[in-house]
Amino acid sequence: MTKNSKPKWNEIFAALKKWHEALCASAGTADPSVSTIAEHYRREPWAVLVSTILSLRTKDEVTLAASKRLLEKAGDPAHLLAMKEQRIAELIYPVGFYRTKAASLKKIAAILLEQYSGKVPASMNDLLALPGVGRKTANLVLTEAFDLDGLCVDIHVHRISNRCGWLSSKNPEETEMILREILPKKYWKQINYFLVLYGQTLCRPVSPFCSRCDIRKYCTRCDVERSR
Repeated sequence: MTKNSKPKWNEIFAALKKWHEALCASAGTADPSVSTIAEHYRREPWAVLVSTILSLRTKDEVTLAASKRLLEKAGDPAHLLAMKEQRIAELIYPVGFYRTKAASLKKIAAILLEQYSGKVPASMNDLLALPGVGRKTANLVLTEAFDLDGLCVDIHVHRISNRCGWLSSKNPEETEMILREILPKKYWKQINYFLVLYGQTLCRPVSPFCSRCDIRKYCTRCDVERSR
């Protein structure tokens, strides 16, 4: 791929799908933690919202274990609101910023009960109004819990999209807005799913495994100073 050329999205996603299938077959790689929780709880919106909030700045295996511990005790907003904040923090430890997240979850539970009859709203604006909920979290809830169109951009999607030269942006939110313009909607839900795993295993922040990359011909290797 050369600079200023348009990404060949069909080919890129076909390559990513083939890579993912091979990875799962050889290593039995699990789905990202939020997707696993969503499937386990039959895409129950409260479970998806909780696990998504816990996943921020936290490894998948830690998120998965903490989400299950908390949801076993607080399967809905009412049960969580009845818990002491300290108890919530104990259940979700050692997720990143566990005390802050415990406080946010307590506030969210109160808002859901007061304003939404205990239900998680299926609206981007309503989700963004909740404490501790940003665009990544809101998009994941919309896609995983409600099967609505959403484009979730985390640091992996942001880094890989810029490194490959598909776009040029300064932060994940800007990346999301550009992708909404250039990425076919049929790939919106898939891009986070594939690129999170790709970023964790191959396209690392420092010294990516370019020699093993399945989408190298669609990548300009922007700002890559050292690779393996």
